[in-house]
Amino acid sequence: MAAQKRIETIMTSETWGRVRDVLREEVGQNNYRNWIEPLEFAELEDGVATFLVPTGFIGNWVERNFGDKILRHMLDAGARVSRLVFTVPNVARPKPAEAGSPPANATHVRAEKDDLPGAPLDPRFTFDSFVVGKPNQLAHAAARRVAEGGPVTFNPLFLYGGVGLGKTHLMHAIAHEIQARDPSLRVVYLSAEQFMYRFVQALREKQMMDFKHMFRSVDVLMVDDVQFIAGKDSTQEEFFHTFNALVDQNKQIIISGDRAPGEMKDVEDRIKSRLQSGLVVDLHPTDYELRLGILQTKAARYREQYPDLHIAEGVLEFLAHRISTNVRVLEGALMRLFAFASLVGQEITLEKAQDALSDILRASDRKVTVEEIQRKVAEHFNIRMSDMIGPKRQRSIARPRQMAMYLSKTLTTRSLPDIGRRFGGRDHTTVMHGVRRIEELKQSDTQLAEDLEMLRRALEA
Repeated sequence: MAAQKRIETIMTSETWGRVRDVLREEVGQNNYRNWIEPLEFAELEDGVATFLVPTGFIGNWVERNFGDKILRHMLDAGARVSRLVFTVPNVARPKPAEAGSPPANATHVRAEKDDLPGAPLDPRFTFDSFVVGKPNQLAHAAARRVAEGGPVTFNPLFLYGGVGLGKTHLMHAIAHEIQARDPSLRVVYLSAEQFMYRFVQALREKQMMDFKHMFRSVDVLMVDDVQFIAGKDSTQEEFFHTFNALVDQNKQIIISGDRAPGEMKDVEDRIKSRLQSGLVVDLHPTDYELRLGILQTKAARYREQYPDLHIAEGVLEFLAHRISTNVRVLEGALMRLFAFASLVGQEITLEKAQDALSDILRASDRKVTVEEIQRKVAEHFNIRMSDMIGPKRQRSIARPRQMAMYLSKTLTTRSLPDIGRRFGGRDHTTVMHGVRRIEELKQSDTQLAEDLEMLRRALEA
């Protein structure tokens, strides 16, 4: 019987290896890295598959969000599994004790309850692997300063920017550096969504005192993608009190979001005010030089692993020009080229790169139209499309119209007369005046500059 159990466990372990490969494709690289990769298959007994997890939080999260997927794929792969169990290794259960005396393993139970609730850190996301350029120079310098420790100066440090610009990389790098400098510090990194889940779980299980103690006793709290608490009133309330408690204790807080605090909708004003009370830093969209630098750094690392693979001159420059909106897409394109080269055993030429990346390049070639710009600007400022192209001159309409003209000039290849025709038949000199006016205003009006940047990102997404 024991031999049969060992054989079944070994077979299920091999099945789990195949299931992990399927899940990697299905849930995406970030979810896979954070939640699936930490799972370690332990045994299969009486239809129950047991997995070891680093923390109880990860186990609860995986069971709630990915349990059904894992079970389905294991059944599809032929494993005789009816139920999954996720457990933290080496956690002894309390034994009965005499009345009035503490359990023999009370310290261990307390350690489990105090287990940090953060998500795993990616070992690749360090300061050494972060490529610095003009668009992210200030954010990198601020992150470095906070990671050095010492007296708390920027509290909170708020990093914001679009997808794939390096916010999460810098957050992980800060955590790695702080822990390397002082391993005794309690550093918690997690997403706003994970904070919310932990909060809801504590409410459901009536463990709010444990929740408050856990989050308010850390030395450094790092919350990624804070925009996800928008509209969640109870979560915002607890986040606000946690924030205040840590600031009062002079503990460091680092937050990231997809836009500036003042631009977040459905977030309470008092939270916006708190988020703006420290240093707010924008990670600007990458320029050509930074994208090329990222590609060169990644390519050099790939060559260390695969010295026989070669990229022809001009390929990296071509990619840096053509894939401009998202660094993750850029890095994924390079990884695909190296995988292609390793499979066919040939040098990556410009022609081969164009063939292998045809889908990515087509997506990057999407053209923004004047009509799209008009609709997006009208939605942003809550004005009617008829007013956008109509004759009204009041400032609440004229200024958005000029911004739409400016974006049409900078984001499309349309001529000034052509743009004027699409704005109700206006003369090209009117368009030229509107473009120049916006160029002047964006140098002094920070709100207008932020609106323009947010609109541009939305249109290019």
